[in-house]
This record gives sequence, C-alpha cells and structure tokens, in this order.
Amino acid sequence: MQAEDVQDLAAVKTHYAIPAELQSCHTAIVDGYLIEGHVPADDIQRLLAERPNVVGLAVPGMPIGSPGMEIAEMGSEAFDVIAYDAEGVQTTFASYAQVE
Repeated sequence: MQAEDVQDLAAVKTHYAIPAELQSCHTAIVDGYLIEGHVPADDIQRLLAERPNVVGLAVPGMPIGSPGMEIAEMGSEAFDVIAYDAEGVQTTFASYAQVE
C-alpha cells in the first residue's frame, strides 16, 4: 500500500474524472478501482470479489457515521455507496440507514 498526501486534491479528481456530485475528501485507487470518500471496507471487499464493470465507488460528502466519521454519542446519517461507470451512469451499490 502506498499513501500520498497532495496539495491539490481537485487536480487528482479532475485527472481521474470523478464526477463532481460524487466527490469527497479522500480518493484512493484499489486494484484499479477508484474509491472516493468514506466507503465502508465491506463494500470495497465486495467490489473486489464481484469485479463489476464500474470505474469505482463513492460516498459523496462526509456523512456522520460513515467509516472515519463516527462521532461518540451520535447516531449516523443515512447514506448510499454509489457505483459509477465510464459513461457516468450511477447506481446504488449499498445503502445504510440512519441510526438514532
């Protein structure tokens, strides 16, 4: 695994053509797939096992309760993990319900 901090994350998102509405605070490349934002590890593992014909997965924004965004004494917001392909078609890969 290699991690790299960059000064201009917008340039990275432009380079990889990540749709603006799917962008978040983190971008990763995992075995050729783009992972954008706080995508749960189980969904990344499912992506790698199933190998769908998509560019990657994204969790837009920074929903409270998503991995890395847990806040003690708070529940979690509902959020979707979005799969997107090279033509920009987006589908729901997984959904997580709000927890109070």
